[in-house]
Amino acid sequence: MTTPITRRDMLRGAVAISAAGIVTAAESSTHPSNLADAGWCWDGQGFNGGVNPSIFGAGEGARWFGLERECFMFHPNNALAMEKLCGFREVVCEISKWKVRRCENGVAHFLDGVIRTKCEEAGKVSALSKDYPFIKGAIDDDLLGVIRREKLKPEQYAAVHAALKKDNPRLQLWTVVYTHELKKESWAGFEPYMDVIHLWEWDAARLPELPRHIDLCRELFPGKPINLGCYLRDFVGKQGVALDMLKIQWELVRKYVADGTIEGYSILGGFLIDMHPEQATWVRDFIKSLSQNRRGLAHFAESSEQNVPVPFSSRFWDRL
Repeated sequence: MTTPITRRDMLRGAVAISAAGIVTAAESSTHPSNLADAGWCWDGQGFNGGVNPSIFGAGEGARWFGLERECFMFHPNNALAMEKLCGFREVVCEISKWKVRRCENGVAHFLDGVIRTKCEEAGKVSALSKDYPFIKGAIDDDLLGVIRREKLKPEQYAAVHAALKKDNPRLQLWTVVYTHELKKESWAGFEPYMDVIHLWEWDAARLPELPRHIDLCRELFPGKPINLGCYLRDFVGKQGVALDMLKIQWELVRKYVADGTIEGYSILGGFLIDMHPEQATWVRDFIKSLSQNRRGLAHFAESSEQNVPVPFSSRFWDRL
């Protein structure tokens, strides 16, 4: 007796075929052809740091920015979520794990972070990647703070790395590192389990110091790919990132993607688009302007060397 094919089986088959073609195409190129190709977006409903509920949910911020790579945050890692994210080229899933708790006036996020939770979540992502091959890895957020809080040892953290790779050795563990955490002793013994350094500057006022911090990051984690985090919100000042600081960071993103200093960048996040529309629109226009030229990265690498500004449109009808 034959087993009937379900709709989910058909969907998974289609995803596998589509992803196989994408992987082949991606592996044939070692460098992104334009700025959008290097971009990811943190999506999901985040409630900390004075953030309002958003109209943008999982996958929706990345699509609004014109990106095909998704950082899936703040929600359970399960098949339902992955089905919603079908169509993305690549997805990494958060395993830290941010969870919701009830409070007097509604809900709030808290970071679980215990080693058992990290291992369980990493195992879920690994298993899901067999059915959803667009899953390329996992993000461990605020790692050093949790290492200190939980008094984690490198040999304990090794289990998280192993759990992620159990069903798919090609998955990569993205580990969040802040620029103020770039001290060798802080990460001693953990380096072998950090596949991608997800680097963030927490204080927007310090963005002009980013070149020094990038150099330091490369010195501390030699050979490790860097994905640079880019905030829309200044969580220190509790407002949108000042446009002059935003422009400084994105000109550096442009340069570093072009010359291969960083592997990519991530926008935080889709859930802030409607809270900080001026910053979000500027970033979207900037990415768009550097993703439509046929010469792609070669064009803006030359522009950077010649110190020629790359134009972008801020008119509403050009953004439609």
